[in-house]
Amino acid sequence: MATRTDTRAPAPQASDSHDLIRVHGARVNNLKDVSVEIPKRRLTVFTGVSGSGKSSLVFSTIAAESQRMINETYSAFVQGFMPTLARPEVDVLEGLTTAIIVDQQRLGADPRSTVGTVTDANAMLRILFSRLGEPRIGPPGAYAFNVPSVRASGAITVERGNKKTVKATFDRTGGMCPRCEGRGTVSDIDLTQLYDDSKSLSEGAFTIPGWKSDSQWTVQVYAQSGFVDPDKPIRRYTRKELQDFLYGEPVKVKVNGVNLTYEGLIPKIQKSFLSKDKEAMQPHIRAFVERAVTFTTCPECEGTRLSEGARSSKIDRVSIADACAMQISDLAAWVRGLDEPSVAPLLTALGGTLDSFVEIGLGYLSLDRPSGTLSGGEAQRVRMIRHLGSSLTDVTYVFDEPTIGLHPHDIQRMNGLLLRLRDKGNTVLVVEHKPETIVIADHIVDLGPGAGTAGGTVCFEGTVEGLRAGDTVTGRHFDDRAAVKKTVREPTGVLEIRGAHTHNLREVDVDVPLGVLTVVTGVAGSGKSSLVHGSIPPGENVVSVDQGAIRGSRRSNPATYTGLLDPIRKAFAKANDVKPALFSANSEGACPGCNGAGVVYSDLAMMAGVASTCDECEGKRFQSAVLEYRFAGRDISEVLAMSVAEAEEFFGTGEGRIPAAHRVLGRLSDVGLGYLSLGQPLTTLSGGERQRLKLATHMAEKGGVYVLDEPTAGLHLADVQQLLGLLDRIVDSGTSVVVVEHHQAVMAHADWIIDLGPGAGHDGGRIVFEGTPADLVAGRATLTGEHLAAYVGA
Repeated sequence: MATRTDTRAPAPQASDSHDLIRVHGARVNNLKDVSVEIPKRRLTVFTGVSGSGKSSLVFSTIAAESQRMINETYSAFVQGFMPTLARPEVDVLEGLTTAIIVDQQRLGADPRSTVGTVTDANAMLRILFSRLGEPRIGPPGAYAFNVPSVRASGAITVERGNKKTVKATFDRTGGMCPRCEGRGTVSDIDLTQLYDDSKSLSEGAFTIPGWKSDSQWTVQVYAQSGFVDPDKPIRRYTRKELQDFLYGEPVKVKVNGVNLTYEGLIPKIQKSFLSKDKEAMQPHIRAFVERAVTFTTCPECEGTRLSEGARSSKIDRVSIADACAMQISDLAAWVRGLDEPSVAPLLTALGGTLDSFVEIGLGYLSLDRPSGTLSGGEAQRVRMIRHLGSSLTDVTYVFDEPTIGLHPHDIQRMNGLLLRLRDKGNTVLVVEHKPETIVIADHIVDLGPGAGTAGGTVCFEGTVEGLRAGDTVTGRHFDDRAAVKKTVREPTGVLEIRGAHTHNLREVDVDVPLGVLTVVTGVAGSGKSSLVHGSIPPGENVVSVDQGAIRGSRRSNPATYTGLLDPIRKAFAKANDVKPALFSANSEGACPGCNGAGVVYSDLAMMAGVASTCDECEGKRFQSAVLEYRFAGRDISEVLAMSVAEAEEFFGTGEGRIPAAHRVLGRLSDVGLGYLSLGQPLTTLSGGERQRLKLATHMAEKGGVYVLDEPTAGLHLADVQQLLGLLDRIVDSGTSVVVVEHHQAVMAHADWIIDLGPGAGHDGGRIVFEGTPADLVAGRATLTGEHLAAYVGA
């Protein structure tokens, strides 16, 4: 090696001055001309109450502009195939680097999407079995459950030079099970839930919600189609009539002089009910769908999704189905035990991917786990696996609450991974609420002071010590510690669970007390959700609020999602003696210029589309004639512009009193969403706001037991206190509450704790503690006990 004789310090370069990401004048969503300077190659944590603008600054401004600028480096042809991104509303953005976003978006819930397919581990396993599996059945596709076997033969015409017709055969071996088509389950619609076969159509045979009226158009189409006799009981239909009734192809028929489409009952139900998001359905329709559709394990492949040929090929007596069903930590050990020089690079790559699962705390999963069943936190960590071994540096990694779904014991491991990414020379931006992660930050940006229109400004920038000393909401609550309850409520009864064996549960017997606040805890993967969602029998008395995403377009808003708009529309219609449909921006009252969207979108092909406020309605979304109709002195657009708190007062007293609307608004206020405007698009809500909106909707359902899955997800330290007050009110009203939770404040506030463990996957699945929080702290016999004792300072 050459030796350096010049010992003087190198002269400063102009490039060395670019050590900051500068944001000036950001106005995305509720941001109010925000200007910040973020140090590069440091760990910066963004804090603030839910809805204060953290995601708007980090994801919708910094990360979005970085991705947009990278997309612009491609040719116009390539950009035509990529999603178009508009430039964020910001004056200056300097010093950006390539952004890699690891957010909480759920992984695709496609039935054929598994942990193995989304991480490429399955692709490597398929190559491994195609090289080493005995008997040999074909290329990697022969082991893929999403590749069907295809055989074809016939004449083809090749149009090249002299055209000639040649005979050709085509054969491709796929690994898809032909019975379930690679889904692992077969669905069946229970016909007894659709109609009463002892009655005829004219006697009201249908038992589908909304289909009981003889005058209903859908019922009339079947009764007057001519395919079936409307006066004959369904059980007496001929085979031809029953086939047409259940599976008939869509055809045009004339009913009372109107042209309508007739379609078999089964495809009609699949389109009307099964293609929609269950969470967005009204409670009675959701209950109908859950009754009518049953999913059973495919009898042909036994749930493995694979054809018989793919299951027969083995390495050391292990088939690819067996490998995918193994716990990943065990599969990693099996791969390391294979000594085959011919596939050494493949074994190294596959082993590295599987070891990353274990390192990130997901060793308890299996590759055949459907990706749609992962929690938001698990999905986020699965995405991280791609980046752990990356040799890229000077990249900006953007994380959205990476500690969601993590036990306090697991948070330390996640902190280590974030610091490791930073130490490799990367900029790490984290949106976070947990003090355990905030405390490791090099730099903190605190937004607020409130949520929604009361937020959107930077309240503090600096170090952890400065935040503790500062007079911000986060600073004041940073060292809050809930005390363990001195007195707990007495149960009014128990919900017995016997022999629970869902996923990794080991024949668990447990009594869940009723009439109290019960918290189910344990490390990630210990079996909490399996116990609560898989073993508590869903009945008329159980209301379950999980972490499933709320699906909503930019036309959806809190008023439409919660059903609040229905009584308001009826009140407007009654006061003005017109139809309720006029007061819907998605129906007859919509502005013709923008079709009720409030903005007009101009598509510019591969460039970002432009959205401009509609000139005709000035963004109000309704026809001018509709806005002339008033109720208690307000038009419908003014009502949608109100905040929940304003509307609660408006509809609670005086001439604007609507009791049905006031009840919904009261529930929204109870969950801390008083600042939201009724017409705010769901697409602009933060993760914590969506979770609470869903909770408020479910609070309308009459249930004896509420089952909540991590209700503190996305909640600021200050909001957690409000949530605890809400849970207390629900329990005091006579409803039992069972919460799956990692937050120590909720554990300390519980009346009863059920702790699962001791580890994850096959090391968990057992009850390691049952009792009061005080007993758990005093015993310190479990990981949860140790962390809770440290939290409360015992």
